[in-house]
Amino acid sequence: MLYLYTCCFFFIGIVFGSFYNVVGYRLPKGESLIEPPSHCTKCNHELKWYELIPVFSYLFLGGKCKFCKEPISKFYPFIELLTGILFALSFYLFGFSYKFAIMLLVSSLFSIVLVSDINFLIIPDEVTIIFSFLIIIINFIFLGLEKALWLFLSGVVLFMIMFLIMKLGNFIFKKESLGGADIKLMFLIGLVIDPIEGIFCIFLASVLALPISFIKILKDKNNVIPYGPFLILSLILILIFGFNSNMFLNM
Repeated sequence: MLYLYTCCFFFIGIVFGSFYNVVGYRLPKGESLIEPPSHCTKCNHELKWYELIPVFSYLFLGGKCKFCKEPISKFYPFIELLTGILFALSFYLFGFSYKFAIMLLVSSLFSIVLVSDINFLIIPDEVTIIFSFLIIIINFIFLGLEKALWLFLSGVVLFMIMFLIMKLGNFIFKKESLGGADIKLMFLIGLVIDPIEGIFCIFLASVLALPISFIKILKDKNNVIPYGPFLILSLILILIFGFNSNMFLNM
């Protein structure tokens, strides 16, 4: 049954990944998630149902729009596949549990932020607020009021730490060193892990971002590196490899 459920969550994940593409592309532009219906961004052809099957439609169409024959961004099937893999991995590692529920939310957030932050350098406040609210509810249901409040406090502490890091960076580099969305994101991260792990999360995200930053700066010194995806990726790695170290969640 483990493998059957794991496969099921993979297919559920790629379906959600398709929706997260829409959220990540439309919200930063202030567009509705419903209207207009899914369409080719080059010729505005409204996509039929068989052109909307996650991953498979991209393969069947040869990576091109059926009408204008323009290439479809590989980023679409990548996000769908990534979400499917993360959903499947979440169940395989944690089964039906609190950790599984948190991993699904964090994986979903990762997919949306990848789309929005890489393409627009924006993490919509709506996304951060909604996912923070959902995590607070999950914490309260599974952990009880006391532990949920401790994790809320952890979020506040990490928010303040990230704010101070931003102020220090601005002073040293004489320009904006971090976006406000990254600071808000640290509050959400604190709802999941304790402040010590949160500080490690910031450090790990910096290490992961360093090679890409170096390559981009070599090409263009004015390149801006989205930090949000690296923060959430670091959180996922901590959840997978270091979840039991959380001082609030010794269960």
